[in-house]
Amino acid sequence: MKATILTTILSLSSLFAVAQGAGQNNVDATTGATRQAATSRLSIGGYGEAVMTRNFYSQSFNRYKKPENYANDNSHGRFDLPHVCLNIGYDFGKGWTLGSEIEFEHGGNGTAVEIEAEEAGEYEAEVEKGGEVNIEQFWINKEFMDGKLNIKMGEIIVPVGYSNARHEPNQFFTVYRPEGEATIMPNTWHQVGLSLWGRLRDWRYEVQLLSGLNSESFTAEDFVHYGATSPYEFKVANNYAGAVRVDNTSIKGLRIGLSGYYGYTFRNTLRTPGTKYDDVTGALGIVALDFTLNRWNWIVRGNIDYAHFSDADEISAYNQANWTHHKYQDGNPHHYSNIGSNALAYAVEAGYNVFSQIPAMRREHETLFLFGRFEHYNTMASGTYQSMYKHTKKYRCAFGVNYSPVRNITIKGEYSYRFFEKPNNNGLAADSPLYKQPYNNEPSLSLGVTYTGVFL
Repeated sequence: MKATILTTILSLSSLFAVAQGAGQNNVDATTGATRQAATSRLSIGGYGEAVMTRNFYSQSFNRYKKPENYANDNSHGRFDLPHVCLNIGYDFGKGWTLGSEIEFEHGGNGTAVEIEAEEAGEYEAEVEKGGEVNIEQFWINKEFMDGKLNIKMGEIIVPVGYSNARHEPNQFFTVYRPEGEATIMPNTWHQVGLSLWGRLRDWRYEVQLLSGLNSESFTAEDFVHYGATSPYEFKVANNYAGAVRVDNTSIKGLRIGLSGYYGYTFRNTLRTPGTKYDDVTGALGIVALDFTLNRWNWIVRGNIDYAHFSDADEISAYNQANWTHHKYQDGNPHHYSNIGSNALAYAVEAGYNVFSQIPAMRREHETLFLFGRFEHYNTMASGTYQSMYKHTKKYRCAFGVNYSPVRNITIKGEYSYRFFEKPNNNGLAADSPLYKQPYNNEPSLSLGVTYTGVFL
């Protein structure tokens, strides 16, 4: 009897163990399938740049005020991480997708609390390094009609100008981003907003509703570059603005894009200007045309951007009055600078893939582009204060190479030469008090390594 009972218990135990194992296998199989399905909806990518530069000109911030004092200054070098970005996307299904991009500019930033022995053991917050960390993109997109219409909401890229629409390092030859557009406009320009976009055959369109820029952050040397940022935990939206972009690819290898922006910029801050400025709006209009030709082993890119800023004199006077009133106030985040009425930038670059003529390199998908670039930009193209900022009218030539051992890696080398127009002295002697010293030219050498890709 005891033997029968023991045999029955062992048999039941074996059956339970087998059943439990089978059940666990089913759970593991289900979990694995779920994880695999979730992973297939996830995308991870990004891009980054590491750069070293030697500038053969003065680094003094006063070098344009009295250029003769800085003509013989020593060269200076810099190492930098201009942009390192991580992109994460997810497909929720039924046309709903998520996109995000975290950008570390110049290596991010850092602070730490330290105990200072030299200051009686006091706690101090120390700035460990410079740089910025930004949520450059964070949006939810809903697709309709197989991509013909999309609605995107959140932190989105404002695709005005070539460099904002195509800012990854494999979309320009120079080591740094194209200088002209990156100076006169926000770059990369991103704001919280609403976007309607889609593709119709050879056309891509996008229309955006955004908060207006802030004219208190405009400057003489950078025009509206800083106008999209906010020193607060939110973006002031007293004024609204619109942006639009249309691209066409009907011709093989050629893309042509037209983009624009319009909005009021004055009063888009927490400060109230008063009734004296009731008629001032600070309307900002930007129109930009750009193209890319990628054919016959050539890549040619070009752009032209023009911006008009109304009420520039009134807002410059307002900014100067505020600067006088608040110049001793700690933590003031605004620039309070004179501003130009118009800004202009244009550029063209062309590169030829030398390795296209070497069969072994073509098979390995290696490329070596020899390129040249010319650009001109002026943040004070017109306006009352134009004569005070002649140095904002700049020209730049660059020559170099882009070598890609694999598709996602590019090593860049570049020599650039920034120069200025010589002032018209009408035959005045160099020792005349009315003689204007020409600005010193600004050559530099740069080397960079970049990556761009989707990892998952």
